[in-house]
Amino acid sequence: MAQLNGRKILIAGSQKIDEMSELIRKHGGVPVVRPLQGLTYADETAVDEDIRRLVATGADWLVFTTGIGFAYLRERAESLGLLAAFTDLLRTANVASRGYRTFAFLKNLGVQPEVIADDGSLRSVADKLAQVDLNGKRVWIQLHGQAHSEIADFVRSRGVSKLTLSLPYHYQPPEPGTLSDALREIQAGEVDAVCFTTRAQIAYLFEYAREIGAHEDLIRQFDANVLAVAVGKVTATGLKEEGVRRVIVPDVERLGGMLVEIARYYEKHAVSIGT
Repeated sequence: MAQLNGRKILIAGSQKIDEMSELIRKHGGVPVVRPLQGLTYADETAVDEDIRRLVATGADWLVFTTGIGFAYLRERAESLGLLAAFTDLLRTANVASRGYRTFAFLKNLGVQPEVIADDGSLRSVADKLAQVDLNGKRVWIQLHGQAHSEIADFVRSRGVSKLTLSLPYHYQPPEPGTLSDALREIQAGEVDAVCFTTRAQIAYLFEYAREIGAHEDLIRQFDANVLAVAVGKVTATGLKEEGVRRVIVPDVERLGGMLVEIARYYEKHAVSIGT
């Protein structure tokens, strides 16, 4: 297996940092932890009420958009003594799933979603739901880190009788010092690659770069010196929308997959450290 050979890999995510760092070390790299996105779980009282209402009233369609969100909902359902009722509802309602972790959690509960995003995007979910008659249906959506969502707008436009939104967690901006450190290290070529796992991380970094007049230089660094690595197609699209042309993305959306692709890139291009 190709190795990282001492290259420094900046971790932009805030989840599974220890796991990601260990994977980098196992591949022969050096982890540089710079979380470019915070995450805060919603107040348990609000999430618990969402679950109680869902179990009590039911739904025709359930849409789960992230593994983190689904896992937290399942955890709260279990703490309320409602896991069996929650699972039964999953098995009787129609389910739409986005993301490999979401699908894995559902599969472990014996749930086979009717709708699965082909490319991990909400747009793919919406395109498939467009082929379903949602008129008069009750739809419940787990949002992904922010209150506004295109998938909610789309479902609302389909004539549903009831639309319920649940926000089990929300994104937080990174610490200003973390942003400045990450940008400085990228501009100076002090890291060899940056691993992005959400579009929010990209948005925070590039917005900060714009604020201090470093946006164009950031793009140049990614296109010439520092690898921009995305965990999946959705994150890769975010980088490309910012103007980054060279984006490394694994075929399978996994943390380890990013590292394998970085190592393969350097092996293929025979790039030495410090050049």
